[in-house]
Amino acid sequence: MASLRDIRKRIRSVKNTRQITKAMKMVAAAKLRKAQDAITAARPYAQMLDQIISDLVARSQGEELAHPLLSSRPERRVEVLLLTSDRGLAGGFNSNVIRRASRFLYEKGTGVEIEVSTVGRKGNDFFRQRGQKMRKDFGHLSQKPDYAQAAQVAEEMSARFLRGEVDAVYVIYNEFLSAINQKVTVSQLLPLQTLTAGAATTAAEAPAATTALVDFKYEPGRQEVLDRLVPQAVAIKLYRSLLESIASEHGARMSAMENATSNATDMIASLSLTYNRTRQAVITNELMEIVSGAEALK
Repeated sequence: MASLRDIRKRIRSVKNTRQITKAMKMVAAAKLRKAQDAITAARPYAQMLDQIISDLVARSQGEELAHPLLSSRPERRVEVLLLTSDRGLAGGFNSNVIRRASRFLYEKGTGVEIEVSTVGRKGNDFFRQRGQKMRKDFGHLSQKPDYAQAAQVAEEMSARFLRGEVDAVYVIYNEFLSAINQKVTVSQLLPLQTLTAGAATTAAEAPAATTALVDFKYEPGRQEVLDRLVPQAVAIKLYRSLLESIASEHGARMSAMENATSNATDMIASLSLTYNRTRQAVITNELMEIVSGAEALK
């Protein structure tokens, strides 16, 4: 049985841990509010941009509209951008997205050459230790990315796609649903297949209604507008993924620290009960020794 001194040291240690986890929960909650406001503001803009491009193609009225970033081709070389965090203590935030990325690499098979780029130290360390071919680490995006930084990365990946160095680019990240719920998502960044698919679906569902749409005048022209919007859509899609990942990280860390604080409280209560019982047993033994000594002196 542990001594009273050992139990007191354990209780003191758990109390100190509880103070740390409680402070980390409060910090994560404060950061989560800011990150949640950022993603809430970015989502409508990204959705509206997708809708504008889809409407532009739907109103083409037979005019051939095309953009190289919308063109699909057989996937022989693929780049995967993995979004993780620099630090742990966030529950299953990093392990879930790393597990999904590993499964994605396995599902692509041996016939595809895959390069991995990372945002966040956890994902970068994991794949480097396992000998995966790494292209680049965008560590500067892991904490406070802005749109300008995301646009630079999107421009770099778009340039590689246009030069034929890669046939597709995928982003794997945690999508923010709530403070206690995140969903691992695999999103195709290049080519913008979702936009072309959305336009095709619109035309297929209502081919006759397409001509009935109220059209607009485009200056200098539809193709010029499309050429301007598509690269911007790539950048905003990447920027939104980064914001989703950061908000998910803070939510996962807040939940993990809340659970850790609750577990520490339960452990303190259990150790306190053990301490009181042990102390009571020690006192009882001392009383019995005193009584036994008194009886022996009679």
